[in-house]
Amino acid sequence: QVQLVESGGGLVQAGGSLRLSCGASGRTFSTYGMGWFRQAPGKEREFVATISWSGGSTYYADSVKGRFSISRDNANNPVYLQMNSLKPEDTAVYYCAARRGGWAYSPTEYEHWGQGTQVTVSS
Repeated sequence: QVQLVESGGGLVQAGGSLRLSCGASGRTFSTYGMGWFRQAPGKEREFVATISWSGGSTYYADSVKGRFSISRDNANNPVYLQMNSLKPEDTAVYYCAARRGGWAYSPTEYEHWGQGTQVTVSS
């Protein structure tokens, strides 16, 4: 059974920081492209960031560029999301996802998903 498990969410004040982690069990994702997505209440799931299997390529949504950073450690957890200068509009459930091959923007291109972790940013 392949599982991705996110952790690190919580409640933070605007301007604060959080670091999300995504662990895997059931297989190794070292050759998979990884992504972070988020979904706020009443909204569709949206792309946040993605990273290639090697970690050499990263891409971000314009809304988080310069504030969030995606990285990976293939020896331990597959992927991290460092979130700085958080804003109330960043409030959402954050999901990590994995796909065979390289990075991708669209959630439909990802085969494996975690259960999500809640991030709430207060003003």
